[in-house]
Amino acid sequence: MQIISISGMIYLRKIRARQGLFKDQKMTVTNNKIFRYFKESKDELRKVTWPSRKEAIKHTLIVIGVSISVAVFLGLADYLLNLGLEQLIK
Repeated sequence: MQIISISGMIYLRKIRARQGLFKDQKMTVTNNKIFRYFKESKDELRKVTWPSRKEAIKHTLIVIGVSISVAVFLGLADYLLNLGLEQLIK
């Protein structure tokens, strides 16, 4: 059995296409790569375990709380560093 790289497979497919070996393959809706991508994405989304409304609200509030805490901390650090630099410059 011969191992062919992906670039080799593409090259062989181009040669066969030039020779007319793939003329019977028509571009159909099910053969379209974009259609297949969206179909597979839809199938994967069906497998997702979605959070309940209560869990989603709880996690949203946690994110908002952490964001506000970080903003307050950074604001306070900025203010204190600004005061310190002003004292150094004077």
